[in-house]
Amino acid sequence: MHIGERDRLVIYGAAMVAVSVYYAVKSLYTGCRIEAFLVSSREGNPTEIDGIPVVALKEWRDTDCKVLIAVPEEHHEVITAALAQRGFTKYICMDAQTEAALMEEYYSRKGVFPSLRSYGGGGGAPVSLNIYMSCFHRDKALKKRYDMPEWVQPIQAGAALTDERIAAVCDNVGENISEKNKNYSELSALYWVGKHGTADYLGLYHYRRTLDVTEDDLDKIAGNGIDVILPFPTIHYPDILEHHGRYLKEADWEAMVRALCEQAPAYGEALPEIFSGPYFYNYNMLIAKRSVFQAYCDWLFPILARTEELSDPKGSERADRYIGYLGENLTTLYFMYHQKDLHIAHAGRRMLI
Repeated sequence: MHIGERDRLVIYGAAMVAVSVYYAVKSLYTGCRIEAFLVSSREGNPTEIDGIPVVALKEWRDTDCKVLIAVPEEHHEVITAALAQRGFTKYICMDAQTEAALMEEYYSRKGVFPSLRSYGGGGGAPVSLNIYMSCFHRDKALKKRYDMPEWVQPIQAGAALTDERIAAVCDNVGENISEKNKNYSELSALYWVGKHGTADYLGLYHYRRTLDVTEDDLDKIAGNGIDVILPFPTIHYPDILEHHGRYLKEADWEAMVRALCEQAPAYGEALPEIFSGPYFYNYNMLIAKRSVFQAYCDWLFPILARTEELSDPKGSERADRYIGYLGENLTTLYFMYHQKDLHIAHAGRRMLI
């Protein structure tokens, strides 16, 4: 990514990717001037982020600045066409790889959220991995073909909801919550992996998202005593409560907080402090030692089940993926709470399009 020290920049986007890119660029490229966040529409977006105005594209007249497009990659083609139509000629598409490299450098300089790739080869005994890639029978076909390591295998999430089969492993076999997939989304697959996974390390990816962990990274895991690999956190403004404000009904959030305080009161007490910070673990993706993975699942799912009971309407009466979104919040809470007693490493995410 080429950014000059004296560039005038605007960032396209106003959600978590754009905010993360903003803080990283502001820190790493101190000579740049970030003048605005551009959005297609002001509706549903803040008016400012860290004092920088959020402006609709149609209202922005200065086409000589450089634009960093910091939104999910499936939107890049439409955005670049809109920019070209308005006379912009200088822009950088922040794909997942570019974003990950930027965030890795940013966090490295801050001394937080260490990258898995910052570790040397550990020389430990080889480990076995079962990483499952959650997929759903109504997923749209990918535009590109991607090769996956042999230790990544598809799992059909919500297999109990259809007779159609798209994967050899299904989340409705044995102990499962497959029928709850409409609310739990990929978490129905996570539950299955926690109950049935047998490898040294277990993990969950998504149909369109994976962690950027390669064969070369594997010997770093056991040799360095890594307990968990998570995606680099996204940054939210003014804090991570913004996430649930954007994706969840307040009543559902309150039901989760009540369930948390009933089921795991120490975490309930820690929630206000952790959620006053800016860092959030998105995507419900991780790789972890089997014991750590299972402990996390044993903590997570009773809280979610109680949340379903306390929700209005109850989880059994709806199908809006709200439990999946709450899972991201609880994942953030759990691993931020355990930062000092778990050895957590981080990786970029790959977006499959």
